[in-house]
Amino acid sequence: MVKIILSSGKDEAVKRFHPWVFSGAIKKIMGTPAEGEIVSLYNNKDEFLALGHYQNGSIAVRVISFSDQVPDYNFWKNKLLAAFIYRKRIGIAENDLVNVYRLVHAEGDGLPGLIIDYYDSHIVIQAHSIGMHKQTAVFTQILQEIYGSKLKAVYDKSNETLPKSYPTENRLLFGKADECLVSEYGNKFLIDYIEGQKTGFFIDQRENRKLLQNYCHQKKVLNTFCYSGGFSIFALNAGASLVHSVDSSKKAIELTEKNIALNNFSDTNHQSYASDTLDFIRDSEEKYDVIILDPPAYAKHKDVKHNAIQGYKRLNYEAIKKINSGGILFTFSCSQVVEPQLFKSTVISAAINAGRNTRILHQLSQPPDHPINAFHPEGEYLKGLVLYIE
Repeated sequence: MVKIILSSGKDEAVKRFHPWVFSGAIKKIMGTPAEGEIVSLYNNKDEFLALGHYQNGSIAVRVISFSDQVPDYNFWKNKLLAAFIYRKRIGIAENDLVNVYRLVHAEGDGLPGLIIDYYDSHIVIQAHSIGMHKQTAVFTQILQEIYGSKLKAVYDKSNETLPKSYPTENRLLFGKADECLVSEYGNKFLIDYIEGQKTGFFIDQRENRKLLQNYCHQKKVLNTFCYSGGFSIFALNAGASLVHSVDSSKKAIELTEKNIALNNFSDTNHQSYASDTLDFIRDSEEKYDVIILDPPAYAKHKDVKHNAIQGYKRLNYEAIKKINSGGILFTFSCSQVVEPQLFKSTVISAAINAGRNTRILHQLSQPPDHPINAFHPEGEYLKGLVLYIE
C-alpha cells in the first residue's frame, strides 16, 4: 500500500477526524498511487493516521477509515450496514409512509465520494470519487444481501460526477430498470433515475415539502425551479386553490405534468410553465400567497461565491416584491460554499431592499437521511428559510 507522509502541523485536521486531506498538506508520497487507490496516511513522526482513496486534485485523499485495518469485503459491508441501521433507527427506512430515502450520504456516513439513493426497491449509486466507483460491484453484492429479494435494480449513475479523465458509462448493475414509482407521505412521484437530474429526485427536500403543506390550504402557490413538481404535488394535496409550476427545462415540465396526472390533479387548479424563473416572476400578473424558491447551486466553488450571493439577492428581492401581504416564502440555497448565516443575511438584505416587513418562521436544513458529519461541517449544504412577508 502506498504511504503518504503529511507535513508537520498538517496532520491536525486528520487527528480531528476531518475526512479530507488537501494536496498542499502532503510532504512525501512513497510510491506512485493510481487514481482511486487506497493509501495509508502518516504524520511526520511516522505515526499512522488513516486510510483513504487517492485522487489527483485539490482534495488528494478522502479518508475511509481512521484505524489501520484491511479494507476487504467485510469492511465495506459493515459501512453500508451501519448506514442502513441508522436509517431504520431514525424511522425512514422500512417506513410505510415513505419509500424513498438516501441510504449513503458520503462523508455523513463515513463514505466520502459515495451517494446511494433508495427508490422503492430500486437503488441508484452515484460515485463522486474514482476510489468509490471501483467498488461498485462490491456495493451491489452487499446491497443484495441487505435488501434480499425486495431489491429490484441497482443502477450506476456516476458518469456525470466523476473526473473526465476517468471515462465511464451509466449502466445497470443488477436487476431490471423498470418504471419506478415512489411515495412521500401519500404524494406519488414517477422517478426517472436514468435520464433525470441528480439520481432522479431531490430527496433532500422531503421534510421541507411536508412542512409546506401547513401553509397551502386555499392559497395561490408558485413553485419555481420545480423539476418534477415535488412542492407542487404537496401543495395541491394540501388543498391549494391554484399552483403554478415553473422550470426552464421542458423535460422537467413534462415530468411535472406526469406527476400532476399521477396524483389525479388537472389543469383546473394547476398550470406549468417552461420559463426562466426571474422572467416569470417579473412578468406574471398573478399575485401569490406562497412562493417556493429552490434554485440549483449558484456557487459550486469559492471563486463564484460573490456572483452567487448577488443571484440569490435578486431572486429573493423579486419574489418578496411579488408576494401578497401575509404571504409565505420558502427560499433555499444548496450551494455548499454559501454558509447559512451568509444566506440568511442575503435574503434579509433582499427584504430590506423590497421594503417589506419580514418574520423568520423556520430555518431549514437537509433531512436526517442526509446526515452532517460532526467533524466535517462542509457537509451542511442545504439551507432554507420560511418567511412571513407583511
